[in-house]
Order: sequence, then structure tokens, then C-alpha cells
Amino acid sequence: MLTVSQLAKQFHLSRATVLYYEKEGLLAPAYRSDNGYRWYGVDEIQRLENILAYRSFGLPVTEIKNLLDNSNSDLQEAALRKQFCHLETEIQTLRRQQRAIVNLLEHPEILEENMVTKDRWVEIMRASGLNDDDMNNWHRQFEKLEPQAHQEFLESLSISASEITQIRAQSRK
Repeated sequence: MLTVSQLAKQFHLSRATVLYYEKEGLLAPAYRSDNGYRWYGVDEIQRLENILAYRSFGLPVTEIKNLLDNSNSDLQEAALRKQFCHLETEIQTLRRQQRAIVNLLEHPEILEENMVTKDRWVEIMRASGLNDDDMNNWHRQFEKLEPQAHQEFLESLSISASEITQIRAQSRK
């Protein structure tokens, strides 16, 4: 069993953050001692891990409580897909802002210098331990779950239209 301070320290959070999660109904102590100390057990620690995972995906606190209190995988998938789309919209907005700045500065090479290319992406995937089969599976899953997002992702890597068509066709096999 851990106190608020111990729990916060274990997860590199402020004590105020743990108390905020309690105030918002996301996390409750297993029990409170006579002196008012909050004590958190294994279940609460697991719940905090889940809260932090959802927060790392950018989900708002208001949506997390519903996900934690429901074991419905369809609900979780819907929330994560919604967040994925939200992030994609933000990314596209940021890309448009980058292009506008580049156009204003009249230096298109800035955009190319800071862009993740196909070669750089493959390098990152290999450094993560993925081989060709793993990467092909990654594309298959992306194509199956989010075909339009897969298209947009490939376009963001500045891959030619013909190569994108080839990658997507291979991903559907």
C-alpha cells in the first residue's frame, strides 16, 4: 500500500496531480486511515497506470473516466480512433502552418529539411527492431484499420503516387 506522496513519486507525478485525478473521479484510494491518509493498493496502481496511458495518448480527463469504468473494447476503440483522427487533424493543421511559413520566408528547403522521409521512417522502424516482414504487417494493419489515414501518412513521407499505390495494394493482400 502506498500513500499519495509515495504513489506520486513512483509515477513521477506531483501529489497535486494524483489528488486531481481523485477529485475528477478517476482514482480513489483503497481506503483512508483514521489520520486521513489515503492508501492505494495494487488495483489503484493499475488504474493509475491506465489513466497515464490514456493521458499519454492525449485523451481528455473527461473521457478517461468512462473508459476506465467500462470494459467495453468497442468503446475504447472508438475513443482511440476519435483521438487518432483528432491528432491527424492537428498534424495536418500544423503542416499547413509550416507550409505557410515556408512560403512567407520563400525558403522551401526548410520544409524538406525537417520532414520525415520514407528513408528516415524506414531507418526509425529498423532501429525499433522491425524487419521487412514486421513493416509489411504494420502497413497491412494500418491499411485494414484506417485506409484513408494510411494514404495520408504515405503522402506525408513524400512518396510518389505510384509507389503509394503499390504499397497499399501489397498491404491489401
